[in-house]
Amino acid sequence: MTKLVVLNLGKGNLKQGFATVTVHLYDCSNSIPLQFVGSLPAAPELIEIYKRWQLLYLLLHEAFFPRQHWRRNMGSDAGIEIDTEDITHISSVEFSKLCNKLRDEINVWLKAESFSNIERKLRTKLNPYEEIRVILETEDVQVHRLPWHLWEFFEDYRKAVFGLSALEVDEVKPLRKSTTNQVRILAILGNSEGINIQQDREILEQLLGTQTVFLIEPQRSELDRWLWDKQGWDILFFAGHGSSQSNREIGQIYINPTESLTISQLKNALKAAIARGLQLAIFNCCDGLGLVRELASLHIPQTIVMREAVPDRVAQEFLKHFLEAFANGESCHLAMREATEKLQGLESSFPCASWLPVICQNPTAMSLVLASKIDSQPTRLHIRNTIGAIFKVSIVTTALILGMRSVGLFQLWELTAFDALMRSRPDEGQERRILVVNVTEADVRSQSAEERRGTSLSDRALARVIEKLDRFQPRAIGLDIYRENPVGAEYQNLSRFMKTSDRFFGICRVSEENKKNGVAPPPEVPMPNLGFSDVVPDPDGVIRRQILAMAPISPCNVDKSLSFQLANRYLRAEGLQFKLNAQTNWLLGNVVFKNLEENSGGYHRIDNLGHQVLLNYRSSRQAIAQVTLADVLNNKLTSDLVKDRIVLIGTSAESFHDDWSTPYTTGQWPYKQMPGVMLQAHMVSQILSAVLDNRPLIWMLPKWGEVIWVWGWSLIGGILVWQFGSWLRLALAAVVAVCVLYGVSFCLLIQGAWIPLVPSVLVLIVNEANVMIYTHFRR
Repeated sequence: MTKLVVLNLGKGNLKQGFATVTVHLYDCSNSIPLQFVGSLPAAPELIEIYKRWQLLYLLLHEAFFPRQHWRRNMGSDAGIEIDTEDITHISSVEFSKLCNKLRDEINVWLKAESFSNIERKLRTKLNPYEEIRVILETEDVQVHRLPWHLWEFFEDYRKAVFGLSALEVDEVKPLRKSTTNQVRILAILGNSEGINIQQDREILEQLLGTQTVFLIEPQRSELDRWLWDKQGWDILFFAGHGSSQSNREIGQIYINPTESLTISQLKNALKAAIARGLQLAIFNCCDGLGLVRELASLHIPQTIVMREAVPDRVAQEFLKHFLEAFANGESCHLAMREATEKLQGLESSFPCASWLPVICQNPTAMSLVLASKIDSQPTRLHIRNTIGAIFKVSIVTTALILGMRSVGLFQLWELTAFDALMRSRPDEGQERRILVVNVTEADVRSQSAEERRGTSLSDRALARVIEKLDRFQPRAIGLDIYRENPVGAEYQNLSRFMKTSDRFFGICRVSEENKKNGVAPPPEVPMPNLGFSDVVPDPDGVIRRQILAMAPISPCNVDKSLSFQLANRYLRAEGLQFKLNAQTNWLLGNVVFKNLEENSGGYHRIDNLGHQVLLNYRSSRQAIAQVTLADVLNNKLTSDLVKDRIVLIGTSAESFHDDWSTPYTTGQWPYKQMPGVMLQAHMVSQILSAVLDNRPLIWMLPKWGEVIWVWGWSLIGGILVWQFGSWLRLALAAVVAVCVLYGVSFCLLIQGAWIPLVPSVLVLIVNEANVMIYTHFRR
C-alpha cells in the first residue's frame, strides 16, 4: 500500500521561519486525508552552510577532475563566484566535516518542538515497510535546494522517498492514444562536448519492452516535431550539458553545439506530450532544479533532475541503477531511492554523488511503474521476474500447506475426499471366490433362544450348515461368530469337524486396553486355524485399514487375522505361501503387502502397530455373493455357489451390533453400515485379487514424491495467475484445474495410487491468492 505525505510550508523562508506548516497524509483506501499542523523556526545559518557546501562541492570536484568531464555548460557557473584561493585550501576532510554539519543542522531544524509534533503523528500513522512519497511544497527556492533526504525520518522509513512539488498542481487527464504494448521513450542526446553520452544510449537500448527514438544533437524544429508525435510518449529523456540562470530559477539544456533551450521555449510541445500520456521526464545533466520549477507548472507527473553539477561517470551510473530497478518492477520513486543509494559507492571518488538526484512529483499522479506498462508483452526480463515470483511464492505456499498437513489439520478432509473417490469408482463385478452365509434377524428369531445361548447361531443350526456346506467341498469355511462356549455333547460330529478339519477357521478378539475386553476362541478349534477379527477404525469411525497380523494378545493369543488365514488357506492350494521379506512386509508371490506407516498418505500419527494395509474395497453393489441361513437350511445352495470357494458365516442381525462404517457408508441403500462378515469378505477378496488377478493394492507416494506433487500444483496456481489476468477467467481456469486434479486423482486411485488431493487443491487456490498479493505489493 502506498502513502502520500504532502508537506506544505506555507508562506515564509529560512530567514523568517515558517509560521504555518501543514501536513496532509493520503491513504489510497481513503480519499479524505489526515491533517497535522505545526511550524518551523527561522534557520538562516542553513543558507550560509548550504552556500558554503555548494562552493566547496564545485571546488573539490574541479580540483580533481577536468571540467570537460562535467555535464554543465563550460561557460556557466550559475552565478557562483569561485575564488581560486579556495582551491589551495580545500580538502576532502574539510568537505566531509561540512557535509556532516549540514546534515546535523537540517535535523536540528526539523527537531524543533513546533515541528516534532508533526513527525510524531506521522510515525504513528506510517508503516516502515510501505512505500511512502514525501512531497515538499514551498515558495522558498533555498528550501528546495536543501538535501532533504538527510532527514533522519528517511533512515527509519526505508521505502520513503522525498520529492519536490509546485504549490499549484492540477490533474492531467491524458488524451486517448493508440494502444501499444511497449513503453515509448523519446531520448534526446544533446551537446556531448567533453562527455560520453553514448554510454547513456547503450543503457537505454538494453531496456526491454520499450520503443526508443533517439534524437542526436537535434535542431529545435526536429525536437519540437517529435514532442508533438500523435502516438504520445511515456518517458522523455535528455543527456548532455545543462545549466541554470537567474539565480538558478531558469534551467536550460544544450540540444546541440550551437543551441540551448529553456522549458518555456518548449512549452506548447511539452503540454501536448503530457496530454498524450507523458509520465516521466529525466534530465541527466547539471543544474536541473531550474528545469523542475518550469516543468512543475505544466503538471507533468514525475521529473528527475540533478540538483548540482554532475560528473559524467555519476550520471551514467545513476541511469544504469535507476533503469535496472525500474525495469524489475519497482515504482519510479523506489527505483529512484535505490539508484541514489547505490551512488554512495562512488563517493570515495565523487563526494556527495548520492545527494545529486532529485525527483519532482505531481501529487495527483501515482508513482509510475514500468512493469505495469509492459505486462502484456512477454519480454525476457518480465518473464524471468514473473517466473521468479511464482517460484518463490509457490515454495512458501507449499511449505505452509504441507506444514499444516504434517500436524494433522487436513486429515479428516483428506479421508473424506478419499471416501468420495472410492465411491466414484466403476463397478468391478462380483467376487467369484467367496460366499457369505448371512444370519439375518429373521434367522436369529427362528432359532430357540435357549439353544443359541446368547449367540446368533445355535449348535444345531451351525451343525446343519456345516453339513450342507461340506457336501459341496468349499476350499475354506470361516466362522465370523464368537463361540467361547464348547459345543454341546449332543453335537459330536460338529465338535470333531471343528477340531480336525484344516478347512474350518474360527475367530477371537484381542483385549484393547481401556476399551474392549477380548473374546476367547472356540475351544474346539486348534491354534493354527484361528484368526482374530479385530479391525482399526479411523478417528471418524470409518474402516479403511486391514490388519494382516500382529503380536498375540490374551485372550486371543493368535498372530494372524481371519482374513489372512482364509486367504492363506485358499492360496496354498494354488501353490502359494505367505512369507516375510527383509523389510518385514508380507510377501505372496510377487505381491508385497507394504506396512502402513504412522504418517502414510493423509494419515497423521495413526496406530500402525502390526502389519496394516489400506483396504481396497471391491467396488460393486453386489461385491460378494450372499445367501441367508434359511436358504442353506432349506437346501437352496448349489455346487457352483460353494465348490472351491471360501465360505464366511456371520450375522447381519441388528440386535448383535456387528456393523461398521466404511467409505461406502452414506446412509442410503445399499451403502448403509456394513456387517462385520461382509467386511471380512472384502478383506479376503483384497488379498486374493491382488495375488491372483493383479488387482492393485492401495499405495502412496513417498514423502519426497508428495512434496513434488503438491509443489507442482502450487506452481500451476501461480502460472494461472500469470496467464489469466481477469478475475472471471482466472476463476474459470481455477475451476477447470481443480476438476482436472480431481480427475487425475480418480484415475490414479483406480490404479491403486492415493495421492494428496486436498493439499493439492489448497496450494492451487492459496498460491493463486498469494501470487496475486505478492505481485500487487511488489508493484
